[in-house]
Amino acid sequence: MKIGVIFDWDGVVIDSSSHHEESWERLAKEEGRVLPADHFKKGFGMKNEKIIPGLLGWTSDVDEIQRMSLRKEALYREVVEERGIEPLPGVVNFLEMLYQAEIPCVVGSSTHRLNIETILDVMGVNKYFPLIVSAEDVSHGKPDPEVFLVAAAKIEVEPKNCIVFEDAQVGINAGLAGGMKVVALSTTHPAEELHGAHRTVSRLDVLSVEELQSLVIDPRVK
Repeated sequence: MKIGVIFDWDGVVIDSSSHHEESWERLAKEEGRVLPADHFKKGFGMKNEKIIPGLLGWTSDVDEIQRMSLRKEALYREVVEERGIEPLPGVVNFLEMLYQAEIPCVVGSSTHRLNIETILDVMGVNKYFPLIVSAEDVSHGKPDPEVFLVAAAKIEVEPKNCIVFEDAQVGINAGLAGGMKVVALSTTHPAEELHGAHRTVSRLDVLSVEELQSLVIDPRVK
């Protein structure tokens, strides 16, 4: 049986939460805006185009939302260049295992493509992700399953045979809504705050190819 693996980006392959939080702070300072104390936790995994008018309530003007979104991502890349970034523990070993097993992998994320491509270059792991589905490729953000369904189509694997790796509840919900198997990573949120996933782990390389195949065949929550 052909299986496919879909990776969310932040909190799964990398941890750039502090980079993103800093970029929102810089954007707010530039724009003369105020950020709610809990904005980052509530907006984690959501598209900027939803965060800016909805969660933050900064503007409903489409052009302004787009301008702020693009500026925020430019600030994020500045922060990454200043601070540097590394894959999360166990990520490279896990990706190499999948690569050797010829299991197709794809990024399915609300992150902007340039951010992903830049970081892949910096970390030198491009070969593991020949395919990317990013914010520019979808119209609906998580918990809508669009990003994962597009990703499954990219690797030509049926959604029911795909395993989504996610670290946020909104992403877990999106994977489940797409009819996929979901593995939650307790990298950003404690395991007890992540609900509905078929499996919850602290790092990727605790899983083997055989376990992934078994998860697709028998997806009962463990």
